[in-house]
Amino acid sequence: MKVLLAIDGSPCSEAAVQAVAQRLWPAGSEVRIISAYSARFPVAAEPMFAVLSERQAAVEYEQRRAHLIVERAAGVLRANLAEKSLAITAAEIEGAPRRMIVDEAKRWGADLIVLGSHGYGALGRLLLGAVSQAVAAHASCSVLIVRNRPASQKPAPQKEEERKE
Repeated sequence: MKVLLAIDGSPCSEAAVQAVAQRLWPAGSEVRIISAYSARFPVAAEPMFAVLSERQAAVEYEQRRAHLIVERAAGVLRANLAEKSLAITAAEIEGAPRRMIVDEAKRWGADLIVLGSHGYGALGRLLLGAVSQAVAAHASCSVLIVRNRPASQKPAPQKEEERKE
């Protein structure tokens, strides 16, 4: 099974990393971790990037940030996966996340895309967009959207006696 794990360093994507780490995967499975970063900046910021070197520095910063995000996630998976022979690769991809995730899944031949959801309401999705919603709508493979529930909503751990019943 080929699993594409798309992350952005947020608590929601950390939940997606944990979801992948906690599952048992079939022998021969592969996980490809990606973080898409944008080299485009808001129009209001463009005057600040009048000097090409400043713009290039900002792009390089975003690329380094994405690299650190995927490398940290790869470390978490290597340390926590039960199946130690699972192949793990990581990459930073330049472009709009909603498009790049779908494109990379298709290019790589992913069987499953795993990503976190920020859980925005209708207004937030309208103003900010929902990457997870766009990926689910346009992906050619299955998509697992992991929600990062607040600690108050997480189920309490079972006591040893309750598990035996």
